[in-house]
Amino acid sequence: MSVFDSINEASNKALDQSEEYLKKSHDYYKLKIFQQLSMSVSMIFKVVAIGGVFLIGITFLSIALAFYLGALLNSYTLGFVIVGLAYAIISSLLYVFRGSIDSKVILKLSKTFFK
Repeated sequence: MSVFDSINEASNKALDQSEEYLKKSHDYYKLKIFQQLSMSVSMIFKVVAIGGVFLIGITFLSIALAFYLGALLNSYTLGFVIVGLAYAIISSLLYVFRGSIDSKVILKLSKTFFK
């Protein structure tokens, strides 16, 4: 066997191995993308489902609280105003602390995404 045949054989082996590596890498990234996509869709579905039911519950509780406060104060309008102001204060606090909320969400998602 000559030196050129040996070099040719070694380069063919290297080429075959690099092709195999690229194929395996491609398959791995396809699986990784599928995993991340399925986790994201699942998380969005859970948030929408749980959030929707929670929102309906909060709506009924808010209306009940407004009527209760209205009955106590002899003014249903005042009861609804108080509940509305409570939501305005909560919204303002969430707006003020939105940066820390974003940081916590990004930190949690980055642990899941880059796992």
